[in-house]
Amino acid sequence: MTRALELAVAGGGDRAVAIAGATQMLRALGADLDREGMERTPARLVDALLEMTTPRPFSFTTFPNDESYDELVLVRDIPFRSLCEHHVLPFTGVAHVGYLPSARIVGLSKLARVVEHVSRGLQVQERMTVEIADLLESELHPRGVGVVVSAEHLCMSLRGAQVPGSVTCTSALRGLLRDDARSRQEFLALTTRASS
Repeated sequence: MTRALELAVAGGGDRAVAIAGATQMLRALGADLDREGMERTPARLVDALLEMTTPRPFSFTTFPNDESYDELVLVRDIPFRSLCEHHVLPFTGVAHVGYLPSARIVGLSKLARVVEHVSRGLQVQERMTVEIADLLESELHPRGVGVVVSAEHLCMSLRGAQVPGSVTCTSALRGLLRDDARSRQEFLALTTRASS
């Protein structure tokens, strides 16, 4: 069992009960779980879901902004994957995350870690976008935060409307990146260029 699975089970998940439920569901759908190669499918399904829904712990490290840097800091095209809470199907895409520093700055890798951390779990893209912005705002207290997320949802591609290749975009803008037209335009122009 991986560390992520150990954490999920320790956090209140019951792997054995989940495997029994997966077995029952797969049998009800007509799966032959006695066939070679299928015996461990319920356990693999549960382990995959636990892995995809368990955030890896990390420490949000900040540093003093000794140089008084006051321009936009932006990390573009941060890949992520998550699971739609309505259908438990994946949605994947990229996040563009930026902020206008105040007294503290953050290690750039932490912006990607925030996206990865928030995207783990059963989620809707709108909430995920807001949660990324909320976390950055609460940890950094910047003059502005901007998050743009673009993703393809398999619940739209493989079922329902069946429109493969369609992309959903969401945004969350705070502080000067919302209220100052020039700052907002700079952020959105840079994220649009990234997606082109």
